[in-house]
Amino acid sequence: MSDNAATVREYDLFTPEAMTDPDGFLHRVRAESPLAWLPQLDAYLLTRYADVNAALRDKRMDTANMARVLQRLTPEEQRELAPVRRSIEMWMGHTVPADHARFQQLLKRYFTPAMVDRLRPRVRAFTHELLDTVARKGQMDVVRDLAYPLPANVIAELLGMPVGDREQLQAWSRDIVPIFGDGDLTQLRQAQRSMLEMHDYLRPLAAERRRSPRADVLSTFIAAEAEGVLTEDEAVANCVLLLFAGHETTANLIANGLVLLFENPDQLARLRANPDLMPQAVEEMLRCDGPAGVIGRVTTAPVELAGHPVPAGKHVYLALMAANRDPEVFDDPDVFDITRQRNRHLSFGMGTYYCLGAALARMETDECLRILLDRCPDLRPAYRTPDRLPTAPIGHRLATLPVTF
Repeated sequence: MSDNAATVREYDLFTPEAMTDPDGFLHRVRAESPLAWLPQLDAYLLTRYADVNAALRDKRMDTANMARVLQRLTPEEQRELAPVRRSIEMWMGHTVPADHARFQQLLKRYFTPAMVDRLRPRVRAFTHELLDTVARKGQMDVVRDLAYPLPANVIAELLGMPVGDREQLQAWSRDIVPIFGDGDLTQLRQAQRSMLEMHDYLRPLAAERRRSPRADVLSTFIAAEAEGVLTEDEAVANCVLLLFAGHETTANLIANGLVLLFENPDQLARLRANPDLMPQAVEEMLRCDGPAGVIGRVTTAPVELAGHPVPAGKHVYLALMAANRDPEVFDDPDVFDITRQRNRHLSFGMGTYYCLGAALARMETDECLRILLDRCPDLRPAYRTPDRLPTAPIGHRLATLPVTF
């Protein structure tokens, strides 16, 4: 423990309370010790909205999103998994700040409001196609049949990948998930194999874009390579990032959002009666159960967090899910209210590392759930309790979401 850690309260993230009721646990931590010490993770935890918001904007706090699972391996295992580490270190948001800014400026040319609007008809068409596939069955697993394939198809189209390859791309992307959780060595080896296979898949596509550019992200990267802005390795690595991040987060938002509607039938009825409330409903879904519950930072210089001095080189977890339920900012923070006003949640971050795909994720979720509720007036859950899997360091994701209609 650091000297400063001795002045803040310690908490165990692996107790039954933290594992089964993370929101309640974080409410308690926020009230008792806004800066907490997590001894098992050798890291701090911030939980108040004001503190998390300030940390997100603080240039002395670099991203540390690559799971520390790789750092806990033996030297031999780390050498074996060096290729996956090298690739992830080229990802936007995982690089040094100057490289992140370089990628961000490049992609801002592409991820524009006009691009999101152009994609809206394709998102509608993909959603209808996916629902057509299960329509006669009267049942589906929303995670498998809708929430995952929809954003995967959208991102694959943005990247210019052939339609027939998209199931394989989803499989590769799922294999990468353990790197950012608590994957074991077998899972990490599979993640590395899948990532390297994705690289091998993308390089011929990159060569094709050099010969014949298109209006897709890969062509944008290749044009930037020709200008000397980035290398092919960086282009390929960041295509993997976009595929992974662009569909994992949106898939979780769609599935989590539907569960919130099932758990709050009055809000579901209100939304059915007035579908134009969907944009506000999506914001409330982001606040109550957004796709990124906790994100990592590392201090690059001494900082003050929640009134405590923290030296350079310390890992800090920012609990977005706790900030988004801070009673100092949100009235009745545990109430899911699709008419909530001034919903200033932090689910897409703030500052330098604000999520470039935020507008796209919002639009996909809006269109998907709007069409689902319209086409399936008798939609209802086919489970007793949601099939949630814990995610590190705290939070969850839905493994399945069976419904009938």
